[in-house]
Amino acid sequence: MADRKSTNYQAAAWAFLGPGAAVVVLVLYLPVLYTVYLSFTSYTGLGSASFVGLANYASMFTDPVFTTALLNTLIWVGGSLLIPVGIGLLVAYLSFGLKGAAWLRVPFLIPYALSGVAVGILFNFVLQNGGALSQALAFLHLPGSDIRWLQVAPLNTVVMILAASWQGIGVNALLFTVGLQSIPKEPLEAARVDGASGWRMFRYMIWPLLRPSTTIVVGLSIVNSLKTFDIVQAMTQGGPNRVSETLGVTMYRDTFSNSQYGLGSAVAIFLSVITVAASVIYLRRQLAIGDSSGDGAARDGAGAGRASRRTRGGDGGASGGSAGRSASGPSDASPRETVGAASGAGRSDRSGVARSERRAV
Repeated sequence: MADRKSTNYQAAAWAFLGPGAAVVVLVLYLPVLYTVYLSFTSYTGLGSASFVGLANYASMFTDPVFTTALLNTLIWVGGSLLIPVGIGLLVAYLSFGLKGAAWLRVPFLIPYALSGVAVGILFNFVLQNGGALSQALAFLHLPGSDIRWLQVAPLNTVVMILAASWQGIGVNALLFTVGLQSIPKEPLEAARVDGASGWRMFRYMIWPLLRPSTTIVVGLSIVNSLKTFDIVQAMTQGGPNRVSETLGVTMYRDTFSNSQYGLGSAVAIFLSVITVAASVIYLRRQLAIGDSSGDGAARDGAGAGRASRRTRGGDGGASGGSAGRSASGPSDASPRETVGAASGAGRSDRSGVARSERRAV
């Protein structure tokens, strides 16, 4: 009877799980497998694909455009970690605990509601040749009105990173604020009593306690910067002469503009591999650091506990000895003092015996 109920329960579970699993397989796993297959073929979208082995990967690694796209992607990763993460942390830390801090963070959160394409179009209007920024600088007779912000490499990559940072600062500040709210107050109050403040408080207390939030923010920034596509496509389309392409733009251009589905699939597989590898390496490193810091904290706590017990034992022995000396001291002591000293000695002896019994157990 019990086996029949278990079988019915498993059948019902698979019945509910089956449609969702089928959708995941059809939408996620099969396209990935088909992309892997296409990366070993020569296919233009018409006719049948012909197997070419590793020719697409060899062509990809020997293409100077791919090298430029890879370097630009690494620049995006570095810029996304420095600017939006750093400024987001600064905004969260400076506004934390202030009255009306939620309203102070609203202007930083509004750009995150926009899509990457909308941000790209907005900054393209500002930074294009003869755009809003050039006209404003010329009107104010300031230098820089003739700079081609989107036409010169690597300046165009830098200004696009700034545009993406303008969009991403708010969400990073929000995540860091959640992390700050989760920090217990007792360690911070103890640090303030010990004289910590300002940079020392942040460096040695707040920053280590923000490790979980930092892991999330940095991990998301790495993955999103490796997949950068929309802002670059909206602002420069990878130009001029493909000098501002990222791996995402290269994949799109090779696949849909040049109809080289095999080469585009090879770039897609390479991008997926480095994204997964970077995520796994970063998360493993953070988990290893967390485990080592947790073990160190446990050892420190155990050492502090042993030291505290030794201190309490020494204090009890000293008080017992002093009480004994008082009880056997000169006969001119008052009766009240003698009785008090004797009772204190008795309490100390009993507490010492109790501690000895606990240690023996």
